Amino acid sequence: MADAAAGQVGRVQRRRGRRIREILTTAAELVGERGYDAVSLEDVAERLDVTKGSLYYYFPGKDELVTAAIETLGDDWTSRLESLPAAREGSATRRLRALLGEHVRIAVREYPAALRLFLVPSTWPAEQRTRIKELRLRHDRVFRSVLTEGLASGEFAVVAVDPTLQCMHAAMSQAPVWCGELRGAEQERALDELVDTLMKLVARG
Repeated sequence: MADAAAGQVGRVQRRRGRRIREILTTAAELVGERGYDAVSLEDVAERLDVTKGSLYYYFPGKDELVTAAIETLGDDWTSRLESLPAAREGSATRRLRALLGEHVRIAVREYPAALRLFLVPSTWPAEQRTRIKELRLRHDRVFRSVLTEGLASGEFAVVAVDPTLQCMHAAMSQAPVWCGELRGAEQERALDELVDTLMKLVARG
């Protein structure tokens, strides 16, 4: 009896977790598409095909919902890069390629619109702008550490670290635009070509 009850609780919690993730992803997509001020809870509810009241079961208002989306998606994205096995072993070249590949695949296949959530528009509330900047710095450190290591070992050559990272991040932010409509092997080839192109930014000679 106890095992059955525990199993039921677990299923309910998993459904709740999936529902919250769906709400957060949808909110992130809408804000990324339209901007913070142009999105309301009604817009999120309409895209999800639910009532606005049902969203209040999970979040008391738009600010809390968008903040949760920023925290959850930003942390998930960077945590996946930080824990990527291929990015933790081997040469700097191998690790940077793995990070770039994972990043563009997440962007294109999971969070194409939500990527724009982290561009930090000046019209956003100050608290959320600050948190976005913090998450961006954490994300930047993942790539910066490998790039710096590759420079120290002689694997990489760049004019300067900051412009190189800025070019990488700018190009990766466009990956959903360039590759989002492609499918299957064609998309995979396009993503590989993008990564190959970005690796040229650090190539010697």
